[in-house]
Amino acid sequence: MPGGVNSPVRAFGAVGGTPVFIERAKGSRYWDVDGNEYIDYVCSWGPLIHGHAPDFVLEAVAQAAALGTSFGAPTAREIEMAELIVEAYPSVEMVRMVNSGTEAVMSAIRVARGYTGRDKVIKFAGCWHGHADGLLVRAGSTGMTFGIPDSAGVPAGYAENTLLARFNALEDVNELTTSLGDQIAAIVVEPVAGNMGVIPPVDGFLEGLRRIATEQGIVLIFDEVITGFRVAYGGAQERYGVEPDMTTLGKIVGGGLPVGAYGGRRDIMERVAPLGDVVQAGTLSGNPIAMAAGIATTRELQRDGTYERLEERSDALAHGLSEAAADADVTITLNRVGSMMSVFFCPGPVTDADGAAASDGDQYAKFFHAMLDRNIALAPSKAEAAFVSIAHTDNDIELTIKAARESFRML
Repeated sequence: MPGGVNSPVRAFGAVGGTPVFIERAKGSRYWDVDGNEYIDYVCSWGPLIHGHAPDFVLEAVAQAAALGTSFGAPTAREIEMAELIVEAYPSVEMVRMVNSGTEAVMSAIRVARGYTGRDKVIKFAGCWHGHADGLLVRAGSTGMTFGIPDSAGVPAGYAENTLLARFNALEDVNELTTSLGDQIAAIVVEPVAGNMGVIPPVDGFLEGLRRIATEQGIVLIFDEVITGFRVAYGGAQERYGVEPDMTTLGKIVGGGLPVGAYGGRRDIMERVAPLGDVVQAGTLSGNPIAMAAGIATTRELQRDGTYERLEERSDALAHGLSEAAADADVTITLNRVGSMMSVFFCPGPVTDADGAAASDGDQYAKFFHAMLDRNIALAPSKAEAAFVSIAHTDNDIELTIKAARESFRML
């Protein structure tokens, strides 16, 4: 395997050292192949909102697997999952299941292009929407420009249709749409950035995107692969009160299994084959085992008090980390939205990719390893989020803050 891993961040390239290889997990913890136990805040990069291997998911998966692992034909579970999504997200009138977040965003953009008859897409520097060719771009000499390929193997022609703007900078979007509005099919954004560290939208940013998209006939896509069912049951669009035209989902929708989804307004989604002329297909889309896990996870989230408990524990952890850093005279900026958060080793505020890039990666690496030595597992990159799950207990939070106090003092 290239780098010994099947996804680059797992190789510990950003923090140094040897990756931890996991053998098993339960609740808020996992155990590596050497028998070490860790309190886990990676949570499989977000989907494990109930923690590892909750019994209700295991039971649902076992029941589904006993009936068959894949059919390549419709099942009732696909309809049940679709109904749950449509009920939770009023902006989604029709939905299509896929196999990953990357596939969901790639498909949504294709549909937006088919619907509008336009080619160009605005994305924001630092936001991650999967590794589809047209989205692997970086900014050029200025913060807002045509895209330049950010990966070998991506033709320049793909990236030329991707326009870059700064996250939280409506002025960039206004400039692009003023000059190129009739060529822009979609604006795609993480409503809460989660892949340059956690960065919330500033007041008026999402509302501004909604206004501009409506005025210019552009499809507004919220990439809620991370935030969907995480920052609220109805995702960031519920939390901030802004409805997009299309939504992409993943992570929690699969209850820890590979899955994604995209959906939106009926008039847009009716362009998808077989109703319309936009082709998107997948042999394993709506896999019965993934649907069973997603249904079980989503229904459990409907229990009273679930998000209140997540908020309380996340708030306690965030305050504890901030106090521990202050006591050690270490400068950090802690950004949190619901049960996702990031520690930036720099003065704040951190509101965009440039601010996130200013965070001291060497300090983060030292902090990461100090915490790992104390059996606390954080993301092996300064540009990723930490996630709190329902399985994290008050004792887990206390142990984590204690470890953080010791770790900050070592910096």
